[in-house]
This record gives sequence, structure tokens and C-alpha cells, in this order.
Amino acid sequence: MSLSLDERRKVAESLLRIKAIQLAPEAPFTWASGLRSPIYCDNRMALSHPAVRTHIRQQLCSIVEQVHGKPDMIAGVATGGIAWGAYVAHELGLPFCYVRGEAKGHGKGNRVEGDLGNASNVVVIEDLISTGKSSLSAVEALREKGLEVKGMVAIFTYGFDLASRNFDAAGCPLETLSDYPTLIAEAEQREYLTPAQAEALISWREDMAAWSERYTAGAASEA
Repeated sequence: MSLSLDERRKVAESLLRIKAIQLAPEAPFTWASGLRSPIYCDNRMALSHPAVRTHIRQQLCSIVEQVHGKPDMIAGVATGGIAWGAYVAHELGLPFCYVRGEAKGHGKGNRVEGDLGNASNVVVIEDLISTGKSSLSAVEALREKGLEVKGMVAIFTYGFDLASRNFDAAGCPLETLSDYPTLIAEAEQREYLTPAQAEALISWREDMAAWSERYTAGAASEA
């Protein structure tokens, strides 16, 4: 089950309006990898906007229930998925745990935090999917605890082919509230982007490395 196109566009519009997602094809952001990107996504911004926060929480809960029924537990992926996962668990009346990026270097050395009790299965909540590497690392940590991971629900995905392959290989179904093509269409319709800018953003997703190199080379030639 996926949200309808209208619902996916509504989520995209909300994220654009509150600047949780920012688009800057002429002045791209630099990712931790060093690549230049015309988009920056920080869905934690939605936590500061009650109406948007409520809508996202409701949609996450809806997908969890419609796709996975009522799991034994909800898990959030640190750090962006912790708050959203806790909201979903509270709304559904379920236990909650979260998964650290890596095991704690002191104390009990936990990576999965929370009382797993008698839980046998879990649905994972994430805020953003890029390649899926860190999200699926959390899935593996939960499986190592003996939990069946029924699937993951995230707010937004860039929709990279690599991510799709990674989730398929891991046997982890993924559902998202919105996605990159929907976002670009909504941004262009609402005039956040010109048609030329939208085309630049589309070409970035097709080949991030080549787009980054072209931008860097162009900026250097203008200097």
C-alpha cells in the first residue's frame, strides 16, 4: 500500500513550505561524502510545526496499520527516526525501542535501546532514505536481537536505484510518505522551481557524481 498521489504531494508540499527540504540547484549543498547536491533534506524540521508533525504522524500510523497490521513493537532509527517512531508507537499503543548508529562505547554497549520484552516482530520508522545503508544496518541489528522486521516506513526517499536494490537484497519492504519525483513535480507546480531548475534536479538524481563534477568544474571556470 502506498499513499495516493494527492497525499504524497501534500506531504511534499508541507516539507517544502517549512523548509525541511530545500532546493538550490545554482548553489548546491555539500554532502558528507563531498558530493555537491541541489537538495537538502532535514525532516526533523517538521517536529517544530505542530500541524505538519500531526499530519506526518497520522500518515505513518496509517501505513503501518494498513501494510503491517499491529506489530509487537515500533523501532526508530537514530537519530532522525527516533522522535517519529516514538510518536507512532504512542499513537498505536505499542512498545518502542530505537537503534543507535553503532553500539555504545561504554556501559552495556547496547546498540538497540529499550525493553524488547516478549516482542517477536517490529516495524521500523525512518525519516529519510538515501542509499538505505544506515537504515538497513539498523534492520540487521534488530534481527540480531531475534526480532522479525516486518518492514520499514519512512517520510521521504530520494528513490535511488541503489536503495531499491539494497532493500530488496535485505528482504525488507519499504513504504514512504513521499518521494523525489513527486517532490520535484510539486515544487515546479508551486513555482519553487523553474522548468530548467527542475530539469537540473532530475539530472542530479540520475547521476549524482557526474552532476557534482559538472557543477564543481563550472564553478571553478567562473572563478
